Amino acid sequence: LKEGLTVFRDQQFSADMTSEAVKRIEDVRILRAAQFPQDDSPMAHPIRPESYIAMDNFYTATVYNKGAEVIGMYQTLLGKDGFRKGMDLYFKRHDGTAVTCDDFRAAMADANGVDLQQFERWYTQAGTPTVEAKTSYSPEKQRLELVLSQSCGPSPGQPTKEPYHIPVRVGLIGKDGKDLVPERVLELKDATQTFVFEGVKEEPVVSLLRGFSAPVNVKFPRSDEELAFLMANDQDSFNRWEAGQELFSRSILANARAFQQGKEMELPQVVVDAAKRTLLLKDIDKSLQAYALTFPSLLTLGAKMDVIDPDALVAACKFMKQGMATKLRGELEQGYKDNQLPLEPFRNDADAVGRRRIKNVCLDYLMTLKEDKYTKLCLDQALQSTAMTDLVAATALLAGSSDEAARKKALENFYEKHAKGNDLILCKWFTMQAMADVDSSLSDVGALLQHPDFSLKNPNKCRAVIGAFAGNMKHFHAADGSGYRWLSDRI
Repeated sequence: LKEGLTVFRDQQFSADMTSEAVKRIEDVRILRAAQFPQDDSPMAHPIRPESYIAMDNFYTATVYNKGAEVIGMYQTLLGKDGFRKGMDLYFKRHDGTAVTCDDFRAAMADANGVDLQQFERWYTQAGTPTVEAKTSYSPEKQRLELVLSQSCGPSPGQPTKEPYHIPVRVGLIGKDGKDLVPERVLELKDATQTFVFEGVKEEPVVSLLRGFSAPVNVKFPRSDEELAFLMANDQDSFNRWEAGQELFSRSILANARAFQQGKEMELPQVVVDAAKRTLLLKDIDKSLQAYALTFPSLLTLGAKMDVIDPDALVAACKFMKQGMATKLRGELEQGYKDNQLPLEPFRNDADAVGRRRIKNVCLDYLMTLKEDKYTKLCLDQALQSTAMTDLVAATALLAGSSDEAARKKALENFYEKHAKGNDLILCKWFTMQAMADVDSSLSDVGALLQHPDFSLKNPNKCRAVIGAFAGNMKHFHAADGSGYRWLSDRI
């Protein structure tokens, strides 16, 4: 209880202090990268385990991150005012005493006069549910029927699962990009339920699971054109980002399959057009704009393959990014220029943070073109910037550059001016080299272990080199097994 509630409180505070949409995206990215794989593994366990071997068994992404999602679902189901009523009753009843998840759930239910008995299954069942959606629209009746089904596969000790109580936020979007009817929170409790929307004047594009209202996987067939429409028009910022991620994922995975089959890879024009529209938006949170143009992580993409092929994934991502940079060169250059900030005074407000993010995303794309002018642009930023975000972004890009002179200069500069004598920054310097996609990757990490500032007795430094290299998709998973042998030797 306390782990999930504490993480949720931290998430809410950070959202209030920065950007709610951006914080939500960051939290979901962490959940999908760390917790979803855990739920789909032999280590799957409920938020409230029935037994444990040692207390550190509770320090998991399921207990903390999925636990926070469950707290958030109370707020989605009850509304912010209802959630506050539940919290007030919870403190009134239990302040200063030991409490359980059931006590918390009872406070939420009693304060709002609702039945949350079925909601307990989020605490007792392991696994990530899947929600499937189908729609049927009647223009004569101006009615949309949305059929939602839920399922959850077996996990250790739990071969079958009972239906969850799942809040599903839904919006129906018209051709003009505006919601046709007020947004609704649907409560999916059965294996299959049909929800009816009346007064829908035209066939809508359905925006499903807005705000990622529940920690579930979604199966809902959509065309590339529908995803591009949602990316440009959805009133929900999270779902705009989500549509773009799905559009990118679909194209990257298709190209990964083409790579495996020895066929030519292709860049769909709908992807280029969607990215261009996003780049040209003016009245948008800059951080949200940056995330909308960032590809899904290789881990997220790999989870969608039956058999993960690191070489194919990396090749597909490189092809896509380079192709987009070629077609959007002018817009990317302008995006980099427009979001430059003066070196002094340093600003750390939400707008400045967003400008640095989108500027570095533009630079990342441009660097794939491997042209001298972009290498110089990147090197100038690495040598002259006074913002650590910009320094790390530029130096990390050059750490993976084929221009050996620029790479060496950037890394030496970062070490001498910033990392030397500062273990926190030193770990960043170690990590950017361990994660770099260069032919010398394996020998480079070997050399880092011999660096005078490295110590096997320091867990953070071990994680920054050995742990980071284990996350280097291409070189750790090298087809010849060299990355695995290197790690086993270190162990």
